[in-house]
Amino acid sequence: MSATRVFVARLAGCSVFDPAGDRVGRARDVLVVYRKDESPTVVGLVVEVPGKRRVFLSIGRVTSIGSGQIITTGLINLRRFEQRGGEVRVIAELLGRKVGLRDGSGDAVIEDVAIEEVAPGEWAVGDLFLRRPRTGAAPFGKGATLFASWNQTREKSAKGEAQSAEQLIATYSDLRPADLASTLLDLPEERRLEVAGELPDERLADALEEMPEQEQVELITRLGAERAADVLDQMQPDDAADLIAQLPEDRGEELLDLMQPEEADDVRMLLAYAPDTAGGLMTTEPIIVSADATVAEGLALIRRHELAPALGAAVCVTLPPYEPPTGRFLGVVHFQRMLRYPPHERLGTLLDTSLEPVHASTSAAEVSRTLASYNLVSLPVVDENHRLVGVVTIDDVLDYLLPDDWRSTAADEPEPVSTSTAAIPTRSGSAGSGRRTSHGTRR
Repeated sequence: MSATRVFVARLAGCSVFDPAGDRVGRARDVLVVYRKDESPTVVGLVVEVPGKRRVFLSIGRVTSIGSGQIITTGLINLRRFEQRGGEVRVIAELLGRKVGLRDGSGDAVIEDVAIEEVAPGEWAVGDLFLRRPRTGAAPFGKGATLFASWNQTREKSAKGEAQSAEQLIATYSDLRPADLASTLLDLPEERRLEVAGELPDERLADALEEMPEQEQVELITRLGAERAADVLDQMQPDDAADLIAQLPEDRGEELLDLMQPEEADDVRMLLAYAPDTAGGLMTTEPIIVSADATVAEGLALIRRHELAPALGAAVCVTLPPYEPPTGRFLGVVHFQRMLRYPPHERLGTLLDTSLEPVHASTSAAEVSRTLASYNLVSLPVVDENHRLVGVVTIDDVLDYLLPDDWRSTAADEPEPVSTSTAAIPTRSGSAGSGRRTSHGTRR
């Protein structure tokens, strides 16, 4: 069933289907253009298709919006989306904007925007869902909400004042780190910084780990030194080391001095190794236990939600101490082997004696061959004293082997999109006439 009034925040992440019922992507934003005496008109959607490519879908090619899905005519242009002058993205740029009410009752912040079908194939901004500032001395709670039409409000943000990103961040809360990174990079630069400024440290760290190096450096250098250090504390040590290695030496030292000593020590250790060695690729946070630990204890450790799957594939057994660099490395126990034994079984009796660790100076090429030869997803790394210093995982190796710009080139390569009709070469308006409102035609 098609709706004639939809709130944009609810469209974020909705599946986009062609007439045959095949999913072609997910909606990520709604694109509008301001008009002089009327509410903004909707010109199209920003849709993410396979390969994380963001493309433009003209509103004239949308036949139905409703029930958590969007149906199109099947005509999709796979050219990467580029925002044009005069266009405004509702989720990225309108949510969180401060407005004043023309009736003089005060200010409010836009929390959501309704779009309405005003004619077949034509949509415009309808009511705004607003929230007034919190009043009173209560430390918790939010201000009152209200609906207002576009013409009942006026923009209130002062020149140079940062737009609140709270509502936008709430919209992005369910995105996976890679999707969040892609979404952040798709925002205008200033808006990206506003959102990064309000994201929790851990969430921003997750996104940074999924960005190309150049974009990582650009973003981290725009953050204040203390905030940047807090974010680096939340990153995986190997990712933090890779990022710091790209910074000027004095900036890198400044951030290391501001980081938590324990985290900084891990990063400094990794920076001491050449980037094309096992030491340069490894992470310093594997699961490490004693030989007396039981199967039940080992399974409890790999069950942690925040643990990367590759790190949970095996536990490392060493002599004390149990922090890298550890006591002498004894071996690993694969999680599948733990599943075959009773909970009280000691892990020291289940060691994989056939798996030899690699030295920290071993070349990345040799590490890759070892992982491939023995069908492994992780490989322990030891120093000259046979102490465990870290683990190289399959994703570490893939990051090394793939081109530096693999994240962006993957999105630039056209992916087959299931549609009922061949893709069209231009970004135009309605499917039949090629009209696209007074804003003009996209090529």
